[in-house]
Amino acid sequence: MAKKAKPSVDKIVKKVNKEFEKTSAQIEGLINDALKQFDTLQSQVQEPVRKLLKDMDELRDREMKRFNDEFERRMNEFHELQSALLEKLGVASRDSEKSAPESKAPAKAKATESKPQSKKASPAKKATPAKPAPKKPAAAKPKTTKAAAPNKAAKPADNSDLTRVKGIGPATAKKMKEAGITSIEQIANPSDADKQKLEAFKGVRGSSQFSAEASKVLS
Repeated sequence: MAKKAKPSVDKIVKKVNKEFEKTSAQIEGLINDALKQFDTLQSQVQEPVRKLLKDMDELRDREMKRFNDEFERRMNEFHELQSALLEKLGVASRDSEKSAPESKAPAKAKATESKPQSKKASPAKKATPAKPAPKKPAAAKPKTTKAAAPNKAAKPADNSDLTRVKGIGPATAKKMKEAGITSIEQIANPSDADKQKLEAFKGVRGSSQFSAEASKVLS
């Protein structure tokens, strides 16, 4: 009976080994499938992350470009305002310099006129006291020069000078003339075509007041 028992035990051991190998193969298959799914899941996660990083880089580049453009625009406006102020200050200083020599000239003329009168006064007492009277019209010469000075200052009032409008600097005026806006009247009373041309200058600081300021200049 012991001999018959041995084959049955061997069969059982073989059967167990086969089952073990089968289960181990199934486990390995499951592990391989899990690893494959993990790889696909990792690739699926990496692609959105890469896309997100790419979008962030593009957004950063766009924002930096927008910031640089805005900074350059503000700097251009500042330079235009600065140049406009310097031009106004330069005109004021020139007017003051012109008025100063004119004020000095009449004073010198009066001094020179008073000296001959004083010298000629002594012989006038002896001969004819009425001689100093004809020299009075000479004092009216400074009045004519003073009256002529405002006329000279009024000549530069040219409607083609767009910088006379408050807020328009030399650079903006040049761009407007290139766009076809060549006179202040086109800004004060723009036609439909002029309005379309002025749309390009909405980004300039104070552009909403250009029409009102131009009307003030023309009034």
